[in-house]
Amino acid sequence: MTCTLILTRHAKSSWETDAPSDHARPLNTRGVRSSIALGAWLRDSGYVPDHVLSSSAQRTRETYELMELGASASFIERLYHASSEVMFQVLREAESKQLMLLGHNPGIAAFAHAILHHAPAHSRFEDYPTGATLIAEFPIDDWSSISWNSGRTVDFVVPRELLGE
Repeated sequence: MTCTLILTRHAKSSWETDAPSDHARPLNTRGVRSSIALGAWLRDSGYVPDHVLSSSAQRTRETYELMELGASASFIERLYHASSEVMFQVLREAESKQLMLLGHNPGIAAFAHAILHHAPAHSRFEDYPTGATLIAEFPIDDWSSISWNSGRTVDFVVPRELLGE
């Protein structure tokens, strides 16, 4: 049996906003377009999660909503700017076999590097830009059995590739 992880960094957010805090910053226009494109790519590729574990920040909520994946979601405060260790613990508690984790850098980039056996040969994997999405499979029956460096890359994409930018 395998478990599949869809690891996505939120889409591009706006720095020109009246949001009262970083947590409340919304997506910008490019972030909206990127989220819609990522959702279409995930659906067309058959990478639709059963459940989404997301940071509680406004920009991750908007990214999730605009993807229109039809999956239920849990918005978790401890995923807001979480370290790779916190992401690992949240993942170990998950129950769905095909899961999306939606978060922020620098934690999500560190987590992506630490969870895979071999990184994908992609020029943007190192910096994991906004909207970057990794599809990885793990040879486990449930997430409580996951270990570091055990994932196999299935796919990796950044929104610019989908938008032709």
